[in-house]
Amino acid sequence: MLEETAYDSALARFKHESDVFRELDMGGNLNKRSLQAWMWDWHVQTQPRLQARIKELEEQEKASSKELAVQLSYFLKLLPAEKLVLITILELVNTLATGGYQDGVRTTRLIMTIGRAIEAEHHFQAAKKKQIPILDFKSKAELPTYSVSGYLELHKARVKARLEIEGKEDWMPPWTPEVRARVGAFVVDTLMEQATVINTITVDDKEYEEDHPAFFNTYRYERGFKIGVIKANDVVIQKMSQEPPREHLHPRHLPMLVRPQPWIRHNTGGYLFSNLSVMRMKESNEQNSYLKEADSRGAMELVYAGLDVLGKTPWKINRDLFDVALEVWNKGLGYPGIPPLALEQTIPDPPTNPTDLRAKADYAVAMKRLAQERSAHHSDRCSTNYKMEIARTFLGEKFYFPHNIDFRGRAYPIPPHLNHIGDDLSRGLLMFAEGKPLGQRGIRWLKIHLSNLFGYDKAPFDDRENFATEHLSEIYDSAENPLEGRQWWLKADDPWQCLATCMELRKALESPDPEKYESCLPVHQDGTCNGLQHYAALGGDVTGARQVNLDVTDRPSDVYTYVSEMAKAQISKDAAEGNKFAQMLQGRVNRKIVKQTVMTTVYGVTFIGARDQIHRQLKAIDDFEGMDLYPYANYLAKVVLDCIGTLFKGAKDIQVWLNDCARLITKSIPEDRVRLMFMAEQDSKALPPDMKGRRALQWQADLKGGQEQMTTVVWTTLLGLPIVQPYRKAGRKQILTQLQSVYISDPNQPQAVNTSKQVSAFPPNFVHSLDASHMMLTA
Repeated sequence: MLEETAYDSALARFKHESDVFRELDMGGNLNKRSLQAWMWDWHVQTQPRLQARIKELEEQEKASSKELAVQLSYFLKLLPAEKLVLITILELVNTLATGGYQDGVRTTRLIMTIGRAIEAEHHFQAAKKKQIPILDFKSKAELPTYSVSGYLELHKARVKARLEIEGKEDWMPPWTPEVRARVGAFVVDTLMEQATVINTITVDDKEYEEDHPAFFNTYRYERGFKIGVIKANDVVIQKMSQEPPREHLHPRHLPMLVRPQPWIRHNTGGYLFSNLSVMRMKESNEQNSYLKEADSRGAMELVYAGLDVLGKTPWKINRDLFDVALEVWNKGLGYPGIPPLALEQTIPDPPTNPTDLRAKADYAVAMKRLAQERSAHHSDRCSTNYKMEIARTFLGEKFYFPHNIDFRGRAYPIPPHLNHIGDDLSRGLLMFAEGKPLGQRGIRWLKIHLSNLFGYDKAPFDDRENFATEHLSEIYDSAENPLEGRQWWLKADDPWQCLATCMELRKALESPDPEKYESCLPVHQDGTCNGLQHYAALGGDVTGARQVNLDVTDRPSDVYTYVSEMAKAQISKDAAEGNKFAQMLQGRVNRKIVKQTVMTTVYGVTFIGARDQIHRQLKAIDDFEGMDLYPYANYLAKVVLDCIGTLFKGAKDIQVWLNDCARLITKSIPEDRVRLMFMAEQDSKALPPDMKGRRALQWQADLKGGQEQMTTVVWTTLLGLPIVQPYRKAGRKQILTQLQSVYISDPNQPQAVNTSKQVSAFPPNFVHSLDASHMMLTA
């Protein structure tokens, strides 16, 4: 089982790599060995030292006369030192790979990540040791959950399953942030002390080898603040860049080869042993308490049922598309979604005049931009490599994606690297494992799907079907010769999914009976700007509803084109009146420029955000190259937002009303607290002068306590899911660790509500929760 053998398999791979290089007589030359062989050496070097340090720490704690808040040695002994070191190496390398090699990773982030990983592994091992049963509702999964009887039966099944494990999880309380930070810092400090690499330097044509630390702790400045970071040695960075860490994916977060465990509690479901919450949330006692209460009352049954349906859907890798993508990857070619092996960059010449401060500043900015491009390119290469390696691993297998939800109720697959809501390449690589005969309308929908992927998605369905029929020659050429042919598929908006559909359509049409051809290709159906659809429905906005296809029309409406036409009309009017920005933009505004701003309006985009979105689009226009485009982006953002406000007045009014509601809610405190504070204020007026100082301090404490009790915005969806906005002012706690002093947020400390964040986030979060409920009820 992948979950059971995760770390053991990783350790075996590292040892195998080391043995292979030793047999090849390359053991003495560290730099010629693989990264995994290095990791095995670090593991061997660090393990005995960690055991010794834990023993020393335990003796110090026993000899200490002070009462320690945290017995660190107790937590460090929950897992063998061998596993502690392995987890630390894997998490450190993965965090550096995802966070950027050059800049390093923040110390606080790293030690908290490692602390959480060690805690998760301990819980996993404890679950196996306690033999917590793995439950499956194969028959219950088909229950009619939307009938009263089906809902009650499902609830009974989950209660029964819950009782089976009741009392067996009390031994697994979650660790505090302080414990995670101290444990993570202790093991990282030990690893950095022991892990070394050989650095070769040349002096007078002679090579000298020196042992250097593989990782080190340093500082950098961000916005005037001194931030602790952990960096890798340049030798390690070079090796990691040449050899992306494809073997270091966390197996606990890969797809599953068996059906996910049904969700029966807020923290029991999905993976068989890994202890995950049904809701993704930052550490918030407020959110957690509402979730537990809803779970205990049985109000989460429809949420669990929807997640179970998503989780039990089997998938497979599209072998034909994988072969094409692998050929592109192996050749180092640059295709959409697959960055080339070598990044082409033009290095500017350094300024010739050392006293020209402007030239020096421009050169520094240009070099920084090139460094950012290299870092982004490397990150994209690693991400693509992850996807390809996971796809290679699961070739020929039927697998599943366990799901959970975010705090607004939106469902997401837990495996992060390759899933069906990922980018174009990820979606193209995935197919349903169980096919269905196309039937009479299947070919039609395959053609419509292909037209949508190509970008021809605003025409009536009949026209979209005809579009695919008229391009059958290009479709066949794409399917048969994707890399050597005319490559028509590369012109599509979603090229990899388009290629997968070309291949499937060709197979169906060439089969003896297309109607009986069993297709496994997912066919997507999407709403038109879902957020605006919800606002139009909530406000009964007929005009807005027509623009987002909530009304019956002959052909689909395109709200982005409509807004761009409104903007063009306003720009023409302003140009005629002599506005220089309008005169320059005349004839250059199109659907693409306004699309992102229209989409994000429903999520509360600000004027600054809209201006930046439009600025990015204007930079792509060749005519504007080298110009200062911010004044033009300022003007166009104002025009576009005015057009959206005119078209969707009902949506804007609802947003304002929701903002007002949130503002009032976040200023409220419990009635009994108000009464106590009022009495304290009245009493303070009657006190003698010498007592007023002390009472004033008490009044300030009472006032602060009242602010901490001010409520966040909370509502319950139609599915019974409580939504709690987690925005409170950050409260930081200083923790002294072996590495450095770090600041972490303590969820147990009461903090005042962040009113501005609560107000601005309420409308988009509310609409997200409506959309999530709609999706769950159709799952």
